[in-house]
Amino acid sequence: MEFWLDIAAFALKTLLLVGAIGGAIVAIIAATRQKTPRELPAIRFASLDERYERAEDAFRALALGRKERKALARQRKRERKAAPDESRARIFVLAFKGDLGATAVRRLAAEITAVLCVARPGVDEIVARIQSPGGAVTGYGQAAAEIARARDQGVAVTACVDQVAASGGYMMACAANRIVAAPFAIVGSIGVVAPVPNLNRLLRQHNVDYEEIAAGEHKRSVSLFGEITSEGRAHFREKIDAMHVAFRNFVAARRPGLDIEAVGNGDHWLASEGKALGLVDELMTSEDYLLRRRTEARLIEVTSEEKTTPLSLLRRLFGADGEGGLSALWRGAR
Repeated sequence: MEFWLDIAAFALKTLLLVGAIGGAIVAIIAATRQKTPRELPAIRFASLDERYERAEDAFRALALGRKERKALARQRKRERKAAPDESRARIFVLAFKGDLGATAVRRLAAEITAVLCVARPGVDEIVARIQSPGGAVTGYGQAAAEIARARDQGVAVTACVDQVAASGGYMMACAANRIVAAPFAIVGSIGVVAPVPNLNRLLRQHNVDYEEIAAGEHKRSVSLFGEITSEGRAHFREKIDAMHVAFRNFVAARRPGLDIEAVGNGDHWLASEGKALGLVDELMTSEDYLLRRRTEARLIEVTSEEKTTPLSLLRRLFGADGEGGLSALWRGAR
């Protein structure tokens, strides 16, 4: 028995040491952050129409004779030389692949800003391909706000969900004008969860004192090492409930036909079920949607790339950018 107690004590000391080292690294990052400005992501625009044309040409080359292939090549050459129809709508295609901290939100913001610099309100459209089970409240709250600002400026936004847009991911989708989802995609999960492990009893068992000094009655309602009181638990619960109410109100305001009492309980559904509930508007994959719109609009893919440095990796690891400021998560099914 003493052997296992020694192992537990060693593990606890190791955890405290790692926490101290991590805190020091975060402090160093925070100090360095003021001196080292971060570069904006590089934005790239590419024609999806040309990609589809190349696929068509490659297939037709197998089925057509030599004369037909030459005629097709001449036709393509004339089309590329012809002046583009400026009145034709343009669809800007963005992709958001979410993780727990919504670390892709910075790229999303930069891409939307670039699109809004050239998009024509009432004419052009943004298609946001969203894949995310949700995550940190702050990160996904910003991601939804980035999509909402495009909508607010008169540029229609269509959210396309091929696999999953749950919890914070679904909140992002609700910020769009409409939601298109594949039949077996997962949507919904309008709820909040806050995992709070607590090691206070383990510390007391091994006579380890832990003091947490805070100014302000509710500065730290619950913590990893401190004792969680009934008052602190109740206050933390109030904050989680308030976040849930804000989440429900956000969804209800942007999807007025939705019965929020029926779907705002944290449950999730397949998109084929969610369509009847009002969670989605149309059932189809993002590729299907783009191919259908191809005949009436130009398709432009928007991507960005952020330079990765050791400092940026440390920021992402320890949450020094502020995405992990709250322990509450808008997180759906995995």
